[in-house]
Order: sequence, then structure tokens, then C-alpha cells
Amino acid sequence: MESNWLTQPCAALNESSRDAALARQGQLTKPPGALGQLEAIAVQLAALQAAAQPQVERVHISVFAADHGVAAEGVSAFPQAVTAEMVRNFARGGAAISVMAKQLNATLEVINLGTVSVVEPLANVRDERINAGTANFAQGPAMTEAQLAQALQAGRAAVLRAKQNGAHLFIGGEMGIANTTAASAIACALLQTAPALLAGPGTGLDSNGVAHKARVIEQALAKHQLTQSDPLSVLRHVGGFEIAGLCGAYIAAAQQGLPVLVDGFISTVAALAAVRINPDVRNWLLFGHTSAEPGHQRVLAALDAQPVLQLGMRLGEGSGAAMAVHILQLACALHNGMATFAEAGVSEKD
Repeated sequence: MESNWLTQPCAALNESSRDAALARQGQLTKPPGALGQLEAIAVQLAALQAAAQPQVERVHISVFAADHGVAAEGVSAFPQAVTAEMVRNFARGGAAISVMAKQLNATLEVINLGTVSVVEPLANVRDERINAGTANFAQGPAMTEAQLAQALQAGRAAVLRAKQNGAHLFIGGEMGIANTTAASAIACALLQTAPALLAGPGTGLDSNGVAHKARVIEQALAKHQLTQSDPLSVLRHVGGFEIAGLCGAYIAAAQQGLPVLVDGFISTVAALAAVRINPDVRNWLLFGHTSAEPGHQRVLAALDAQPVLQLGMRLGEGSGAAMAVHILQLACALHNGMATFAEAGVSEKD
């Protein structure tokens, strides 16, 4: 597989910028730590951007869309046709992430990596279909090695476009009926955790539906005999084109020195795979929110991640991360714009 680029070194954090940002936080007109996580965000962004005044004004959002063969096992409350229909909805501006991107004045692109049905040419939709969805991983591997390499490379290409356009921040979103099943299977394999602990309602399954989903995953994992030490094999056997695209994007972003704001459950599973492939990717990841999907907290814990928001969201598309952008922007504004004790003529703590 042409995947040598995946393990190339990631960009280094700028420790002098980090130290300077920490020192500045200690001089601002507030008690130490009074702004909580906002302070940590500003310091992290300063280190990632090698900047005294970090900023996240130019946001690039890439939504990867693909279908899943495992949908044939009845693991989703919605029909598979919804994936292509939502690609059209993204293009028309009617999806949640479309509205959020407009509000943020962010660049939004949709990358069709594998809807079952061919989608006509649409504005801001890139047709990069690898196949008509993945194969049913309950029966065999979800994709070939060549298909996996193609999906990973599509993610890398998205980041290179974002970097070329001067983005300060990259957000990856996803759309694909049955992709919570694929994400749960990946997480189970990488964390060696029982499917019953990670499988959730996805698009709205009832308790019986969730139990069935867990059984499908359990049987597939028993069939494929995956190990947590081979994340690429895990992606190939039970993953999805859009999840692999996200994984490739996160690795490429870290290599290019572009900070990433990770979305919910599916995106965080892709991030877990990326970190297992190239551990230094972790330095470049911020986490937007805690999803209502039950498996998300376990994956976040494995990444030692502290998300910015907890709003009970579980939509995907990059929407939770997009919601958190305003918090990152405020963190930067406070860091850059607040006066120091000396500038304000305010007495410091004894």
C-alpha cells in the first residue's frame, strides 16, 4: 500500500511561543487560571501556530461522505439513500454544517468518497468516489488496500488545499449511513472493548436496534481477528472511506502544522486511528465537543482529550466542532486583547 507518508514526522510545537503565551496569561488582569480552559486553548494554539497572538479566523471544513456495505445488516434507522441526499443538501446550504459554515464565514467543501448512487455535479462537492460504498464488513473486509490508500490520500489532499488557502484551523466532518457502526467496530478493535459498551443509537435506533448493532460488530470482529497494534488493518477491515479520509486528514494536518478541531464520535475514532498510526498527531488535535453517543467518552479518554463543549449533540457533519470555533476565537481574543497588570495600572496579587 502507498502509505509511507503516514508515518513521516509531524511538525514540532514551538516551545518558546508556548512559554511566552503562558507568561502572558500570568500577567493578564485576572486571577491565575480564572479563565479556565480558555487559557489552555490560547496557549496550545500559540504553540501550534508559533505565534504570540494566535488566531482562528480562517476555518476550513471538509466533510467526507461515503456509504457502508454493513448497512445491509439493518444497523441504521435511515435508508442508505440518505447519504447521497444529504450530499445534495450540503450543496444547497440546507444542512446544519452548511448553516454553521456560513455563520463562521468558513470554507466548506464536501468530498464524495463513495455514495452508492452517483451524485450529479454540485457546487462545492468534489466527486472522488472510490467505489459504490464499502463492502459489507460482516461478510469480508470493508475495502481493499488500494481503496484504503485512496481514501487516506483524499484526506491528505483536503488538508493541502486548506493549507494552501491559508487556513488557521481544519475541521473534518462526515456523512454516511451506518458509519456509527463502522466507527464503533474500529474503536472496539483499537481499544479491545466489547461492542455492547460502545455501540449507540446512531441515527435513532431503539434499544433492540442497538443490541443488534452490537451483535453485528461482535461477529465481524470475531471473523476478522483484528489486533490493536495494526490500525491500518483495522481501518481496512471494518472502516469506511470517509473515516479513513478523516484519519488521513488528521495525519497530514499534523505534518503540515495545521491545528485540527475534532468533531464527535466518528471523527474522534478517526483521530484515535491517526494517533495509533503516528503518535505525534495527538499534539495537533483540539476536541470540539462530547457527543451523546455512548462510546465517545471512552474514545476521548483513550486520547486524554478534554472537549470544549458538552451540548448533547450527535449529528456529525463537523457540527459540534464548528459550534466550538467561537470559543476558540474568544480564547484568542482574550489572550491577545486583555491588558496586563502593568498596562492597566492594576495592582497584582501579593
